[in-house]
Amino acid sequence: MRDKATSFDIAHRAGVSQSTVSRALRNSPLVNLETREKVQAIAAELNYKVDKNASNLRRQQSGTLALLLFEDPTSDDSLINPFFLSMLGSITKASAKAGYDLLVSFQNLNDDWHAEYEDSNKADGLILLGYGDYVDYRNKLSKLEEQKTHFVRWGAHDVDHPGISIGSNNVQGGFDITQHMINLGRKKFAFIGGADKHCPEFLDRYIGFCNALKNSGLPHDSSLQIEAISTEDSGYQATSALLAEGKSIDALVCASDLIAMGAMRALREHKLTIPEQVAIAGYDNIPISSFANPALTTVQQNTKLAGEILVDSLIKLINGQEVPQTLMPVDLVVRQSCGIAFSSL
Repeated sequence: MRDKATSFDIAHRAGVSQSTVSRALRNSPLVNLETREKVQAIAAELNYKVDKNASNLRRQQSGTLALLLFEDPTSDDSLINPFFLSMLGSITKASAKAGYDLLVSFQNLNDDWHAEYEDSNKADGLILLGYGDYVDYRNKLSKLEEQKTHFVRWGAHDVDHPGISIGSNNVQGGFDITQHMINLGRKKFAFIGGADKHCPEFLDRYIGFCNALKNSGLPHDSSLQIEAISTEDSGYQATSALLAEGKSIDALVCASDLIAMGAMRALREHKLTIPEQVAIAGYDNIPISSFANPALTTVQQNTKLAGEILVDSLIKLINGQEVPQTLMPVDLVVRQSCGIAFSSL
């Protein structure tokens, strides 16, 4: 007698074909839920374990997804933007739940990180987090498309952006955070963060910012948009430069929480109180934002759902299914840094 049950044993017990058993054990949507649950229950009863190596060999797949993180400048040695840490956890869990191993590595724009991942059978597809300067990054994505590599990425969607993007509605987020400050009586606004095609997510937040000012009939001075990348030091330098010019502001909208943290330090050094004299808001709701003094008003992106959608979308691409671009809603997180109803002098 055999010591181990086979997929044919399960097929016989379930009254289905062996190929149906294989699909059901992979949670394939091609098998209805009732049959999947029946097959999986029989497999558990027979203590059946999938031989991943044999299965992958038959399908010419590695059973592995690759997650490539862009190296970000950080104040510690992690080189990972803290916004991506919670998404990293979600991607790891979603991959394991789908029966895939996850290979995590850094991408550097000076390296050929895009080359031959799928061709060398290292991974069946790629998930890309972060990108640095998108103008440079776009060429790498185009090469992935030319190689017919399966990949999805976190970021802004645009007709010029190759591949499937999963991202948040940053225009709405920029609008909501600015409108909240307008509703509190703020009138003299500045925006700290990039506002061009090199950083499309920041650009979308800036567009939302401008839309809110326009809708409320408030003036917009383009000189009050100061370039900054998503680091505390960059936020500090940009805000210090703005204040050194003697610009009169009572509200500061920052393109990320990290930028806002640096901006808060610059405001304090210039003896400006938060939120009494200058209200400030960030974007991303990274953990440290709630511990700032005062706690930072910000915009929440659903990183848990984002990780799940990235994995699900990539697996669908690998299996030859249609995958849409996804734009996720955002939520305003109101804390003390914007204060309460206020009247400018």
